[in-house]
Amino acid sequence: MPTIVAETERLRLRQLDLSDAAFMLSLVNDPSWLRHIGDRGVRTLEQARDYLSAGPLDMYGRHGFGLYAIELQSGEGPLGICGLIKRETLPDVDVGYALLPQYVGRGYALEAARASVDLAREHFGLRRLIAITAPDNEASARLLLKLGMHFERHFSMTPESEVLCLYGMAL
Repeated sequence: MPTIVAETERLRLRQLDLSDAAFMLSLVNDPSWLRHIGDRGVRTLEQARDYLSAGPLDMYGRHGFGLYAIELQSGEGPLGICGLIKRETLPDVDVGYALLPQYVGRGYALEAARASVDLAREHFGLRRLIAITAPDNEASARLLLKLGMHFERHFSMTPESEVLCLYGMAL
């Protein structure tokens, strides 16, 4: 049985596992992901399993949290991912999300992100949460503002990388 970590009126968030490789392969190669998040070089099911192992599954073990599969309460899914990420290059945990294109615009990302904020505060005892987005990702910026975050600054993860927007909130 999958590990359910949060439920909302319409959604449930559950831990990802290696059986999600086909879904992850689709998600990370969706044009919106490639444009706003970046190419992860995942082109095969084996690479998708490796991506899951080195990313969300490893993060569950190291931090107790990570990115989760978003599913509808009706059982359809996964339709996207959302959760908490601890990056070595950032001082705070950030909330991240992405949906398959057919589920965009229905409020699922905001609902899942709110559940992730609740997890950060209530289950993991975090005092601050951040989010990063590309400057041209206006939909993501609107979602972060609705979530209660505030724009803090522009920054780059590395000197060679593109400029990103950093949002933050106290919990």
